Amino acid sequence: MPTIALVSSQAALPLDEDLPPLVEAFQRAGAGVETPCWDDPSVDWAAFDVALLRSTWDYVERIDEFLAWAHRCASATALFNPPEVVEWNTDKHYLAHLHAAGVDVVPSRFVEPGDAAAAALDDFLSAGLSSVTAGHAVPFAQFVVKPAIGAGSRDAARYRSEDRDKALSHVERLVDAEGRSALLQPYLERVDHAGETALMYLGAEPSHAIRKGPLLKLDEGPVARLFAPEQITTRIPDEAEYALAEHAYRAIPFEPPLYARIDIIRADDDRPMLLELELTEPSLFLPYAPGSADRLARKVLARIG
Repeated sequence: MPTIALVSSQAALPLDEDLPPLVEAFQRAGAGVETPCWDDPSVDWAAFDVALLRSTWDYVERIDEFLAWAHRCASATALFNPPEVVEWNTDKHYLAHLHAAGVDVVPSRFVEPGDAAAAALDDFLSAGLSSVTAGHAVPFAQFVVKPAIGAGSRDAARYRSEDRDKALSHVERLVDAEGRSALLQPYLERVDHAGETALMYLGAEPSHAIRKGPLLKLDEGPVARLFAPEQITTRIPDEAEYALAEHAYRAIPFEPPLYARIDIIRADDDRPMLLELELTEPSLFLPYAPGSADRLARKVLARIG
Protein backbone atom coordinates (compact mmCIF):
# COMPACT_ATOMS: atom_id res chain seq x y z
CA MET A 1 0.00 0.00 0.00
CA PRO A 2 1.57 3.34 -1.00
CA THR A 3 1.92 5.93 1.73
CA ILE A 4 1.32 9.62 1.06
CA ALA A 5 2.38 12.66 3.08
CA LEU A 6 0.14 15.69 2.59
CA VAL A 7 2.62 18.25 3.85
CA SER A 8 1.22 21.13 5.89
CA SER A 9 2.22 23.43 8.76
CA GLN A 10 0.97 23.62 12.31
CA ALA A 11 -0.90 26.90 11.89
CA ALA A 12 -2.50 25.82 8.61
CA LEU A 13 -3.73 22.34 9.56
CA PRO A 14 -7.15 23.55 10.82
CA LEU A 15 -7.48 26.06 7.94
CA ASP A 16 -6.71 23.94 4.87
CA GLU A 17 -10.10 22.99 3.40
CA ASP A 18 -8.43 20.79 0.77
CA LEU A 19 -7.01 18.35 3.30
CA PRO A 20 -10.15 16.42 4.39
CA PRO A 21 -11.38 15.60 0.84
CA LEU A 22 -7.86 14.76 -0.27
CA VAL A 23 -7.27 12.42 2.69
CA GLU A 24 -10.54 10.67 1.88
CA ALA A 25 -9.65 10.43 -1.82
CA PHE A 26 -6.32 8.74 -1.12
CA GLN A 27 -8.00 6.37 1.30
CA ARG A 28 -10.59 5.45 -1.35
CA ALA A 29 -7.71 4.79 -3.74
CA GLY A 30 -6.16 2.33 -1.26
CA ALA A 31 -3.29 4.52 -0.06
CA GLY A 32 -2.15 5.30 3.44
CA VAL A 33 -2.09 9.01 4.14
CA GLU A 34 -0.74 11.32 6.85
CA THR A 35 -0.58 15.12 7.25
CA PRO A 36 2.87 15.91 8.70
CA CYS A 37 4.27 19.41 9.09
CA TRP A 38 7.27 20.27 6.96
CA ASP A 39 9.34 21.53 9.89
CA ASP A 40 8.68 18.61 12.25
CA PRO A 41 12.16 17.13 12.88
CA SER A 42 10.69 13.80 13.98
CA VAL A 43 9.23 13.00 10.52
CA ASP A 44 11.04 10.35 8.49
CA TRP A 45 10.29 11.49 4.94
CA ALA A 46 11.82 8.31 3.51
CA ALA A 47 8.91 6.41 5.06
CA PHE A 48 6.57 7.92 2.46
CA ASP A 49 6.28 7.06 -1.22
CA VAL A 50 5.22 10.63 -2.00
CA ALA A 51 5.32 13.96 -0.19
CA LEU A 52 2.70 16.30 -1.65
CA LEU A 53 3.12 19.95 -0.71
CA ARG A 54 -0.15 21.36 0.49
CA SER A 55 -0.47 24.08 3.15
CA THR A 56 3.12 24.94 4.11
CA TRP A 57 2.00 28.54 4.47
CA ASP A 58 4.40 29.60 7.21
CA TYR A 59 7.57 29.35 5.12
CA VAL A 60 7.71 33.01 4.11
CA GLU A 61 9.83 34.26 7.00
CA ARG A 62 11.91 31.06 6.82
CA ILE A 63 12.39 30.73 3.07
CA ASP A 64 16.00 29.48 3.21
CA GLU A 65 15.07 26.85 5.81
CA PHE A 66 12.06 25.79 3.74
CA LEU A 67 14.01 25.45 0.49
CA ALA A 68 16.73 23.47 2.24
CA TRP A 69 14.04 21.17 3.64
CA ALA A 70 12.49 20.73 0.18
CA HIS A 71 15.81 19.53 -1.24
CA ARG A 72 16.34 17.16 1.71
CA CYS A 73 12.82 15.80 1.38
CA ALA A 74 13.25 15.26 -2.37
CA SER A 75 16.42 13.27 -1.71
CA ALA A 76 14.41 10.96 0.57
CA THR A 77 11.18 10.54 -1.41
CA ALA A 78 9.25 11.91 -4.40
CA LEU A 79 8.32 15.53 -3.65
CA PHE A 80 5.60 17.27 -5.65
CA ASN A 81 6.08 19.78 -6.88
CA PRO A 82 9.87 19.24 -7.08
CA PRO A 83 12.30 21.54 -5.23
CA GLU A 84 13.56 23.29 -8.36
CA VAL A 85 9.96 24.28 -9.19
CA VAL A 86 9.40 25.38 -5.60
CA GLU A 87 12.57 27.47 -5.56
CA TRP A 88 11.57 29.22 -8.80
CA ASN A 89 7.93 29.75 -7.84
CA THR A 90 8.25 30.98 -4.26
CA ASP A 91 9.82 34.21 -5.54
CA LYS A 92 7.52 36.32 -7.71
CA HIS A 93 10.44 37.38 -9.88
CA TYR A 94 9.20 34.43 -11.99
CA LEU A 95 6.67 36.93 -13.39
CA ALA A 96 9.51 38.52 -15.36
CA HIS A 97 10.26 35.14 -16.97
CA LEU A 98 6.62 34.68 -17.96
CA HIS A 99 6.42 38.23 -19.32
CA ALA A 100 9.54 37.59 -21.41
CA ALA A 101 7.84 34.43 -22.72
CA GLY A 102 4.98 36.56 -24.04
CA VAL A 103 2.46 35.86 -21.28
CA ASP A 104 0.13 38.79 -20.50
CA VAL A 105 1.20 39.53 -16.92
CA VAL A 106 -0.13 42.32 -14.72
CA PRO A 107 2.59 45.01 -15.01
CA SER A 108 5.08 44.41 -12.22
CA ARG A 109 7.90 46.51 -10.82
CA PHE A 110 10.31 45.05 -8.28
CA VAL A 111 12.07 47.12 -5.66
CA GLU A 112 15.17 45.40 -4.35
CA PRO A 113 17.07 45.83 -1.08
CA GLY A 114 19.52 48.66 -1.66
CA ASP A 115 17.34 50.40 -4.26
CA ALA A 116 16.18 53.96 -3.71
CA ALA A 117 12.64 53.02 -2.72
CA ALA A 118 11.14 56.50 -3.17
CA ALA A 119 12.54 56.87 -6.68
CA ALA A 120 11.40 53.38 -7.66
CA LEU A 121 7.87 53.99 -6.38
CA ASP A 122 7.62 57.39 -8.10
CA ASP A 123 8.89 55.92 -11.37
CA PHE A 124 6.28 53.16 -11.14
CA LEU A 125 3.46 55.62 -10.47
CA SER A 126 4.51 57.99 -13.23
CA ALA A 127 4.61 55.17 -15.80
CA GLY A 128 0.82 54.96 -15.65
CA LEU A 129 -1.37 52.42 -17.36
CA SER A 130 0.04 52.55 -20.89
CA SER A 131 0.93 48.85 -20.78
CA VAL A 132 -2.44 47.81 -19.38
CA THR A 133 -4.94 49.77 -21.43
CA ALA A 134 -4.89 50.95 -25.01
CA GLY A 135 -4.03 54.57 -25.71
CA HIS A 136 -2.01 57.07 -23.75
CA ALA A 137 -0.67 56.48 -20.28
CA VAL A 138 -2.91 57.58 -17.45
CA PRO A 139 -1.98 57.67 -13.76
CA PHE A 140 -2.66 54.70 -11.57
CA ALA A 141 -5.78 55.36 -9.54
CA GLN A 142 -4.85 52.52 -7.17
CA PHE A 143 -1.97 50.09 -6.79
CA VAL A 144 -0.78 47.18 -4.67
CA VAL A 145 2.40 46.64 -2.66
CA LYS A 146 3.31 43.08 -1.71
CA PRO A 147 6.46 41.12 -0.86
CA ALA A 148 8.11 39.22 -3.72
CA ILE A 149 8.24 36.17 -1.46
CA GLY A 150 4.88 35.79 0.21
CA ALA A 151 2.03 33.36 0.76
CA GLY A 152 -1.65 34.19 0.54
CA SER A 153 -2.36 37.88 1.01
CA ARG A 154 -0.03 38.35 3.97
CA ASP A 155 1.77 41.70 3.99
CA ALA A 156 -0.02 42.88 0.83
CA ALA A 157 -1.89 46.20 0.79
CA ARG A 158 -3.91 48.33 -1.62
CA TYR A 159 -3.31 52.06 -1.93
CA ARG A 160 -4.70 55.08 -3.77
CA SER A 161 -2.21 57.11 -5.78
CA GLU A 162 -2.55 59.90 -3.21
CA ASP A 163 -1.51 57.41 -0.48
CA ARG A 164 2.03 57.49 -1.86
CA ASP A 165 3.68 58.23 1.51
CA LYS A 166 1.88 55.34 3.25
CA ALA A 167 2.86 53.03 0.42
CA LEU A 168 6.46 54.22 0.58
CA SER A 169 6.59 53.35 4.29
CA HIS A 170 5.36 49.85 3.40
CA VAL A 171 7.97 49.45 0.64
CA GLU A 172 10.77 50.78 2.84
CA ARG A 173 9.85 48.39 5.63
CA LEU A 174 10.04 45.44 3.25
CA VAL A 175 13.25 46.35 1.44
CA ASP A 176 15.21 48.28 4.06
CA ALA A 177 14.11 47.01 7.48
CA GLU A 178 13.45 43.40 6.46
CA GLY A 179 15.77 42.98 3.46
CA ARG A 180 12.99 41.63 1.22
CA SER A 181 12.15 42.46 -2.39
CA ALA A 182 8.88 44.35 -2.89
CA LEU A 183 6.51 44.02 -5.82
CA LEU A 184 4.45 46.93 -7.14
CA GLN A 185 1.43 46.29 -9.38
CA PRO A 186 -1.52 48.43 -10.52
CA TYR A 187 -4.82 47.56 -8.90
CA LEU A 188 -7.02 46.65 -11.86
CA GLU A 189 -10.40 47.87 -10.68
CA ARG A 190 -12.48 45.46 -12.73
CA VAL A 191 -11.67 42.91 -10.04
CA ASP A 192 -14.12 44.75 -7.76
CA HIS A 193 -16.97 43.58 -10.00
CA ALA A 194 -15.65 40.61 -11.97
CA GLY A 195 -13.53 39.12 -9.21
CA GLU A 196 -10.52 36.93 -9.88
CA THR A 197 -10.49 33.61 -11.75
CA ALA A 198 -8.37 30.82 -10.31
CA LEU A 199 -7.97 27.95 -12.77
CA MET A 200 -6.58 24.67 -11.45
CA TYR A 201 -4.39 22.29 -13.46
CA LEU A 202 -4.07 18.71 -12.23
CA GLY A 203 -1.67 16.39 -14.03
CA ALA A 204 -0.99 18.86 -16.87
CA GLU A 205 -4.69 19.26 -17.69
CA PRO A 206 -7.23 21.95 -16.76
CA SER A 207 -9.43 20.63 -13.99
CA HIS A 208 -11.77 23.25 -12.48
CA ALA A 209 -12.00 26.93 -11.60
CA ILE A 210 -13.40 29.25 -8.99
CA ARG A 211 -14.23 32.93 -8.70
CA LYS A 212 -12.55 34.74 -5.87
CA GLY A 213 -13.99 38.06 -4.74
CA PRO A 214 -11.75 41.11 -4.23
CA LEU A 215 -9.43 40.58 -1.27
CA LEU A 216 -7.61 43.81 -0.52
CA LYS A 217 -9.57 46.72 0.93
CA LEU A 218 -8.52 50.35 1.01
CA ASP A 219 -7.29 51.90 4.25
CA GLU A 220 -6.74 48.55 5.98
CA GLY A 221 -2.98 48.43 5.59
CA PRO A 222 -0.94 45.27 5.03
CA VAL A 223 -2.74 42.00 5.73
CA ALA A 224 -1.37 40.50 8.97
CA ARG A 225 -3.01 37.06 8.73
CA LEU A 226 -2.05 34.12 6.52
CA PHE A 227 -4.67 35.30 4.04
CA ALA A 228 -7.50 37.80 3.79
CA PRO A 229 -11.09 36.50 4.12
CA GLU A 230 -12.14 35.02 0.80
CA GLN A 231 -15.47 34.91 -1.04
CA ILE A 232 -15.38 31.80 -3.23
CA THR A 233 -17.87 30.55 -5.82
CA THR A 234 -17.51 28.20 -8.76
CA ARG A 235 -16.73 29.67 -12.18
CA ILE A 236 -16.43 28.45 -15.76
CA PRO A 237 -13.55 30.33 -17.44
CA ASP A 238 -14.11 31.80 -20.87
CA GLU A 239 -12.02 30.99 -23.95
CA ALA A 240 -9.61 33.88 -23.42
CA GLU A 241 -8.93 32.84 -19.81
CA TYR A 242 -8.30 29.25 -20.84
CA ALA A 243 -5.89 30.45 -23.54
CA LEU A 244 -3.96 32.64 -21.11
CA ALA A 245 -3.79 29.85 -18.54
CA GLU A 246 -2.48 27.39 -21.12
CA HIS A 247 0.13 29.89 -22.32
CA ALA A 248 1.32 30.50 -18.76
CA TYR A 249 1.37 26.79 -17.90
CA ARG A 250 3.39 25.89 -21.00
CA ALA A 251 5.85 28.72 -20.26
CA ILE A 252 6.93 27.09 -16.97
CA PRO A 253 10.64 26.27 -17.53
CA PHE A 254 10.37 22.75 -16.07
CA GLU A 255 8.57 19.50 -16.76
CA PRO A 256 4.80 20.06 -16.51
CA PRO A 257 4.09 20.18 -12.77
CA LEU A 258 1.66 17.84 -11.08
CA TYR A 259 -0.57 20.69 -9.93
CA ALA A 260 -0.86 24.40 -10.60
CA ARG A 261 -3.22 27.24 -9.85
CA ILE A 262 -3.34 30.08 -12.34
CA ASP A 263 -4.78 33.35 -11.01
CA ILE A 264 -6.26 35.70 -13.61
CA ILE A 265 -7.82 39.17 -13.46
CA ARG A 266 -9.19 41.49 -16.14
CA ALA A 267 -7.66 44.72 -17.39
CA ASP A 268 -9.85 47.75 -18.03
CA ASP A 269 -10.11 46.74 -21.70
CA ASP A 270 -11.33 43.26 -20.56
CA ARG A 271 -8.15 41.39 -21.49
CA PRO A 272 -7.36 38.59 -19.04
CA MET A 273 -3.99 39.07 -17.36
CA LEU A 274 -1.95 36.72 -15.21
CA LEU A 275 -1.76 37.83 -11.60
CA GLU A 276 0.11 34.86 -10.15
CA LEU A 277 1.12 31.31 -11.04
CA GLU A 278 0.91 29.13 -7.92
CA LEU A 279 2.99 25.94 -8.03
CA THR A 280 4.12 25.50 -4.42
CA GLU A 281 1.34 25.37 -1.82
CA PRO A 282 -1.80 26.78 -3.41
CA SER A 283 -5.31 26.13 -2.20
CA LEU A 284 -6.83 24.04 -5.00
CA PHE A 285 -10.44 24.58 -3.86
CA LEU A 286 -11.20 20.88 -4.11
CA PRO A 287 -14.50 21.10 -2.16
CA TYR A 288 -15.90 23.31 -4.95
CA ALA A 289 -15.33 20.71 -7.67
CA PRO A 290 -16.80 17.24 -7.01
CA GLY A 291 -14.39 14.54 -8.13
CA SER A 292 -11.34 16.83 -8.21
CA ALA A 293 -9.76 15.32 -5.07
CA ASP A 294 -10.07 11.86 -6.57
CA ARG A 295 -8.54 13.09 -9.84
CA LEU A 296 -5.57 14.54 -7.99
CA ALA A 297 -5.11 11.35 -5.95
CA ARG A 298 -5.09 9.28 -9.15
CA LYS A 299 -2.56 11.64 -10.77
CA VAL A 300 -0.28 11.38 -7.75
CA LEU A 301 -0.46 7.59 -7.58
CA ALA A 302 0.17 7.33 -11.33
CA ARG A 303 3.43 9.22 -10.87
CA ILE A 304 4.77 6.49 -8.59
CA GLY A 305 3.52 3.61 -10.73
